[in-house]
Amino acid sequence: MIVVASVRPGRVGLPIAQWAHSRLANRDEFDIDFVDLAELALPMMDEPNHPRLRNYVHEHTKAWSARVEAADAFVFVTPEYNHSYSGTLKNALDFLSQEWWRKPVGFVSYGGISAGSRGVVALEPVLVALGLVKTGAAVEISFPSVTDGVFISSDKHSAILDKMAGELAALSEALRPLR
Repeated sequence: MIVVASVRPGRVGLPIAQWAHSRLANRDEFDIDFVDLAELALPMMDEPNHPRLRNYVHEHTKAWSARVEAADAFVFVTPEYNHSYSGTLKNALDFLSQEWWRKPVGFVSYGGISAGSRGVVALEPVLVALGLVKTGAAVEISFPSVTDGVFISSDKHSAILDKMAGELAALSEALRPLR
C-alpha cells in the first residue's frame, strides 16, 4: 500500500507518490493499493472503542481496516511539517491497531533541507507502538521539483526506492509468521 500523507491543496506529495507508484508497479512482487488520505477523508478519530478491540462502529473505519489488513507492506509518502509528521498520517495510523502489526514500512519523505527526515524520526515511536517494522532504505527528497504535475526524480531517488522495495518484499515474507 502506498499512502499519500499530505492533504494540503497544491501538495507535491501526490506527484511524488505517483512517481513511486509507477516504479513499484513494475515489480512482480507487488500488487499496489494506492491510498490518498485526501480522498480517504477519514474524520479525526471518531471511534468510541479502543482500536485494539477492533470493535469498529463506523463504515469508514471498517473499510480502512479491511484495506490495511489486506496490505503486506506500506510506503508512506510524507512531508515534514514543523519538524514533525503529517497530522493526517498520524490520524490514519491511530484509527487502527492490530492491522499494522509486524508489517514493513518504507518512507518517501520530502521537505526542505532535511528532506522530511525529522518528520520520519518523530513518527518512529508511533511505528514501534503499532508493531510496524521500518526499512533501512528511505527516499529523502530535499526541495522536490514538480513540473506540470510530475515529480522530477533523480537517479539517486530511483536507486534508493528500488533498494527499499527489495527490503519491503524481503521483510514482508520474513515477518509473515509473526502476524
